Amino acid sequence: MLLGPSIITVFALLVYFVTIINVGKARFKYNIFPPATSGDENFERVLRVQENTLEQLIFFLPLLWIFSYFVSEMWGMILGGTWVVGRIIYAWGYAKEAKKRAPGFAISTLSGLALLGVSLVKLMLLAYQQYF
Repeated sequence: MLLGPSIITVFALLVYFVTIINVGKARFKYNIFPPATSGDENFERVLRVQENTLEQLIFFLPLLWIFSYFVSEMWGMILGGTWVVGRIIYAWGYAKEAKKRAPGFAISTLSGLALLGVSLVKLMLLAYQQYF
């Protein structure tokens, strides 16, 4: 049924949705209206959080599902939950000051790399068993 990665997917998308709302609020607060994407440093950081989270979702979501299906649903949920928490820490830190984004970025990146590395090894082993 893969309930674990489904729950994590919903939380990841919820985090992303909040970043979209934050950009809208920041546009109003700093008087930066579409199509403008620059002007106030505070707005630009909020926008970068949203953009970077979208970029990371493209990497994260397929890996979460591949890992959960082929390796472990429970560990997929743990690593996926860690990624979500990392993105929240990243967003809070970056919104305050660019230098404060590093801990959250490290947490989400390392959990994503763990999903990638273990998935790759598992898939290679399965391919080897199937074809050789």
